[in-house]
Amino acid sequence: MKVAIFQFALFGINTYVVYDEKTKDAAIIDPGMLGADEEKALSDFITRERLKVTNVINTHLHIDHAIGNAYAAGTYHVPVLAHQEDEPLGSRIVEQAAQFGLPLQPKAVEVTQYLKEGDTIKIGDGELHVLHVPGHSPGSVVLYDKEDHFLIAGDVLFQGSIGRTDLPGGDYATLIQGIRDKLLPLPDDTIVYPGHGPATTIGAERRSNPFLR
Repeated sequence: MKVAIFQFALFGINTYVVYDEKTKDAAIIDPGMLGADEEKALSDFITRERLKVTNVINTHLHIDHAIGNAYAAGTYHVPVLAHQEDEPLGSRIVEQAAQFGLPLQPKAVEVTQYLKEGDTIKIGDGELHVLHVPGHSPGSVVLYDKEDHFLIAGDVLFQGSIGRTDLPGGDYATLIQGIRDKLLPLPDDTIVYPGHGPATTIGAERRSNPFLR
């Protein structure tokens, strides 16, 4: 599968479109669009590539990863997939905006299908495997494509860093253990597409990430 990357303004969020070039099926992951210009950038790409969006997927439900949910799910009339443990965050997205001092009134996230460890999400002929890696948030998930050697990591793992654990529901020890148990055993050449910042690889993070030594 192919991965298209969009960086949007709210906290420099990376939104991804993962798609099968053959079937044109696609999923929007962590829609962080804020305003009409960013919504248009995403939709123009989907139109230009003639993609058929089948799902909106949230790695977790912090505001920057879900503020564009209503637009994406409403525009393409597709279900929203997220882990049940994060549903309370989605229902309190207006409170999250206030917590960060943002003058926004986003719609509460409506999760229509719960993800859990071991689930497989079909996108055309491709598959994303769900790994539940809490610690940044209770319901944080990572989406792993075994065939094409990449994972969408949300705010679990970054280049040289890890997700913050000081927000409600965060836990440092849980996050570190989840990364060690579920991500570091993956092949070295696995590309890590994080929720913020540049891509990296599992091998690079195993060797040099200071939080994982």
